[in-house]
Amino acid sequence: MIDRRELMQRAGMAVLLAGVGSSRALALDTVTLPFDNGERPLVKVPQKRPMIGLTSRPPQLETPFAVFNEGPITPNNAFFVRYHLADVPLNIDPDKFTLEIKGKVDRPLKLSLKDIRKLKAVEIVAVNQCSGNSRGFSNPRVAGGQLGHGAMGNARWRGVPLKAVLDMAGVQQGARQVTFNGMDGPVTDKTPDFVKALEVDHARDGEVMLAYGMNGEDLPVLNGFPLRLVVPGYYGTYWVKHLNEITVIDSVFDGFWMKTAYRIPDTPCNCVEPGTAPKATIPINRFTVRSFITSVTDGARLKPGTTMLKGVAFDGGKGIKQVAVSIDGGTSWTPAQLGKDIGKYSFREWKLPVRLAAGNHQLMARATNHAGDTQPMEPLWNPAGYLRNVVETVRVTAA
Repeated sequence: MIDRRELMQRAGMAVLLAGVGSSRALALDTVTLPFDNGERPLVKVPQKRPMIGLTSRPPQLETPFAVFNEGPITPNNAFFVRYHLADVPLNIDPDKFTLEIKGKVDRPLKLSLKDIRKLKAVEIVAVNQCSGNSRGFSNPRVAGGQLGHGAMGNARWRGVPLKAVLDMAGVQQGARQVTFNGMDGPVTDKTPDFVKALEVDHARDGEVMLAYGMNGEDLPVLNGFPLRLVVPGYYGTYWVKHLNEITVIDSVFDGFWMKTAYRIPDTPCNCVEPGTAPKATIPINRFTVRSFITSVTDGARLKPGTTMLKGVAFDGGKGIKQVAVSIDGGTSWTPAQLGKDIGKYSFREWKLPVRLAAGNHQLMARATNHAGDTQPMEPLWNPAGYLRNVVETVRVTAA
């Protein structure tokens, strides 16, 4: 459990966060992401190593991409941060915290953090990825945070199954959805509160988790302390932070963040022609298949000869079956060696030694999951910049 000294230190976090993305006093350096207007400050806030600052109110911090070459688990101090509402709760007392379960239940509950920690704990390794991860690469450009590839992370989450708590409360017949609300809030009454919903069967599948631990430690403050929802395989918009209210309802929730925001085209590819609007939409849901080369950066100069390429791949829960690598822009492909399987929702590491002759090379990695889903060679487009999973190209020169 977090100690009192840590609670006292959080008063200073509010001051520091006010400058993320804007204050030169906080900026340690700058980085330039590989798209137009890609310059960002590299900033430092409590509990985090230097991160890419996108906005300050609400705070958005992107993980420097080199972190993903350090191993399959993303360290807590490098895990990305994404808020929608600017009133971030920085002074939560874990001894006074309660989680309320209400609505269409037989036994409404108020559970303390100690109550929750007494329940049988489970762990799962799962990727959390922002819906807009890689949005900055959309062409034509779209509105929203212009993120590179660093709005994702993979962690070992510890907590209790949401199903266990819902069963304690007794979900009533006719229940359709479960809604989730956290302690972060809007600064004006014109901004809708951030509330998300899952179908009741999904909420009770045994995998959705109330997490209080992350990589063997308490959740960092900016990653949802003291309790957050973990929805394996689903985009981060559902992973509600500072979770303190669960409501079972007998209807389809029509709040702004479900009915209007975080929608994708209702088409087979969840895409439309670039620059057009979809005729119908559905809520965003599971990840697409993705893979990245992490050991070499775009524009790098390498020595001719053998180079060990490494990277990660993941999907929405079918699990990665294969990663193939091309060093000639997709003309030919070679299967990579997969690393240890630490869970179907986790990053899967891969590696492959390649021999690069002198000259320019276009390096690519393409993942396929156990359902046969793979990555498109050309990017798919939608007006929100979601779901990007094109085969990414890393251009290098051997000289």
